[in-house]
Amino acid sequence: MSVVFCCLKNCFDGIGLSQNSIPRREVNPIVLDTGHMGHEVVIVKNGQRICGSGGALASAPLVQSKAYFEVKIQQSGVWGVGLATRNTDLNRSPGGHDAESWVLCWDGVFRHNNTELHKIQDSAQEGDILGVSYDHIELNFYINGKPTDSPVTGIRGNVYPALYVDDGAILDIVLDNFHHSPPGGFDKIMLEQSLL
Repeated sequence: MSVVFCCLKNCFDGIGLSQNSIPRREVNPIVLDTGHMGHEVVIVKNGQRICGSGGALASAPLVQSKAYFEVKIQQSGVWGVGLATRNTDLNRSPGGHDAESWVLCWDGVFRHNNTELHKIQDSAQEGDILGVSYDHIELNFYINGKPTDSPVTGIRGNVYPALYVDDGAILDIVLDNFHHSPPGGFDKIMLEQSLL
């Protein structure tokens, strides 16, 4: 029980009120979707942080031709980051267990349909920033701005950013004000009506 409390305490850290005035910025309407998350998932920080056990999808699909987002690994553990359809099993971490998710996992393995697609030598660690780009042909990952050079292809269906956590992992999704510049031609995720 103390492990769960510790994890949840860490998940909520940084939510308190600050003495300093922080300039207001426009709130991004895209968040982690509490309507599409695992039963043991906790989403906090205005829909930007996931902890607990399971997965969550973002509230908007990737409909534009070149979309980019980032994920900061706030706390290590078992995690997965990638894309999934709404038919994926969000109660199983780290994703990639079914035909509905394409995920880079904590151990450096790209998984889809319970198959290892690629393995990278240097997997991401606590504090690292994962970049994710998708152009409806290739899904590419970047660790601290450097490409992993392991594209994933054959993605089908209406896909959403997907984050999975377990074993104490905490992830923050970054949907704008990126830590690293997106690859050429890629931009933040846009809502369908803003594409018109």
